[in-house]
Amino acid sequence: MTSVADNSVRALVEEHAGLEARLADPDVHADQALARRLGRRYAELAPIVATAGELERAEADLVDARELAGEDPAFAAEVESLETSVAALRDRLAELLVPRDPADAQDVVVEVKSGEGGEESALFAGDLLRMYSRYAERRGWKVAVLSATESDLGGFKDVTATVTAPGNDPDGVWAWFKYEGGVHRVQRVPVTESQGRIHTSAAGVLVYPEAEEAPDVEIDEKDLRIDVFRSSGKGGQGVNTTDSAVRITHLPTGVVVSCQNERSQLQNKARAMDVLRSRLQAIADEQQAEAASADRRSQVRTVDRSERVRTYNFPENRISDHRIGYKSHDLDRVLDGELGGVLDALRAADRAERLASAASEEARS
Repeated sequence: MTSVADNSVRALVEEHAGLEARLADPDVHADQALARRLGRRYAELAPIVATAGELERAEADLVDARELAGEDPAFAAEVESLETSVAALRDRLAELLVPRDPADAQDVVVEVKSGEGGEESALFAGDLLRMYSRYAERRGWKVAVLSATESDLGGFKDVTATVTAPGNDPDGVWAWFKYEGGVHRVQRVPVTESQGRIHTSAAGVLVYPEAEEAPDVEIDEKDLRIDVFRSSGKGGQGVNTTDSAVRITHLPTGVVVSCQNERSQLQNKARAMDVLRSRLQAIADEQQAEAASADRRSQVRTVDRSERVRTYNFPENRISDHRIGYKSHDLDRVLDGELGGVLDALRAADRAERLASAASEEARS
């Protein structure tokens, strides 16, 4: 490793030790948000520290083996084995040192909206929400629907939900769901089709991390329009008799969020404000990324069938992710929540791109 990398590793090892000391302080755990944030960072650094320790020991063993091999050729095989181990550990450490997405550990908000295709698109939006919910259940995550506008046939014109994960895993919900943003296209025979013809429709997915306690964006109450209404069910039918649901419009950006699943108007307003804060933070982050360079994974906000990230072809039982050329013929399983194959492929492509970018930057420095 270069001296720059050595210094970086030493700094991270020291940070890890400092976090360990802080997490041992009972006063820290009085603030659950702080304890969780520190715990996530500690867990994120743990594999770097462990790999750095393994590498240091392997390098020391290699020095000793080379000295012994100079005196006794019988140790030559051990030198070769240790050289292989050291090279593998250096590669692993280099990969771990590639900058992560700082939001990877965060929970997310997922919005699914029907697009072209009418009722069929709304039904497909419901299929997507069910797919995400079942995937979340498999991972032990919790899904909570904040607001929903149902269609006449039981789909969703639009639905907003949060997905939260317990614990301090540095690979939280965002680490996996961030690849889902964009337009999802479906090809199948709709239930409303009497001639058996295959139709193409689309639904849009927007995913963004839930904002931390102190987001970079500030919200002025004067910039908000707050409306209250009755929670609605299928076809817009009211499901309660009080105006407890809340819709908040951020006038400068036109962002609209609503919440209707809480018990009271105050609770719905507080939750809607959380979602608005997260949405505005995501917009600010995206603008910052675009100012630095073209955002390679910007999320499509227009639900147009031509601007697709993924296609779900029912006649062929095929799922295709157009960003990385991924294809598999297990659509039925994917829609049942088995998203591991496509998400693993997307994460691998993202990791390879980050490694290539880091290597390029190191070569320039």
